[in-house]
Amino acid sequence: ATAYGKQVTEEIVADLARNRITIASGLARGIDSVAHRSALEAGGRSIAVFACGLDIVYPAENANLARSIMQQGALMSEYPLGTRPKPDNFPRRNRIMSGMSLGVLVVEAGESSGALITANLALEQNREVLAIPGSILSPASRGTNHLIQEGAKAVRDYMDILEELNLTAVAQQMEMKEIIPASDEESILLKQLSTEPTHVDEVCRTSGLPVSTVSSTLAMMELKGLVKSVGSMKYVLSRETRQEYRVKVE
Repeated sequence: ATAYGKQVTEEIVADLARNRITIASGLARGIDSVAHRSALEAGGRSIAVFACGLDIVYPAENANLARSIMQQGALMSEYPLGTRPKPDNFPRRNRIMSGMSLGVLVVEAGESSGALITANLALEQNREVLAIPGSILSPASRGTNHLIQEGAKAVRDYMDILEELNLTAVAQQMEMKEIIPASDEESILLKQLSTEPTHVDEVCRTSGLPVSTVSSTLAMMELKGLVKSVGSMKYVLSRETRQEYRVKVE
């Protein structure tokens, strides 16, 4: 990681953490470590996904950082205890990080960086891909500049991320009181929705309410700013006081 990449990561991650965005990364040297540490120092939460068993911290120099993450977040792995960090494990691990997040932010990436693999995985999982633009003369920014050229969101500051992920209300939520549903139907639908898009048919199935009631109630809730339509008859929560949001940083 370059000094530029580290500074950008520190500033953006700290701002995201202060706005209740949970940072997921891989505990590797460089950007990963800076992302975890910046989130924790800002009082936020972080999740580290291992490419080995949870009893093996890799790299070993991040053992103290891993312990701090346990206090303010979580350590995750799909591998049994005792599994060593083999090269093939890392791309597989990356699919978990992208899958559990709303979006993937690539800070720096060379032309053959593993971060580009994660970006492709994110696209396959219908996650947003965001990238930090860099100098065309810097090898560390060739991958990110290419992602932007291919359609990734160019990020200038943390607000670009919140806007791209439809999380601009998060900062305002921190000052809001708990949402009080105006009706039994609203109360039921609030429990059925999350930050992941949910189809109206699925809401009807899980709530037991008729489609006419669900549609009219969702329309009213959207006017109030409680939910947001994301197209294709799918809805997400736009205001949820207890929700933590995740962004994967590489």
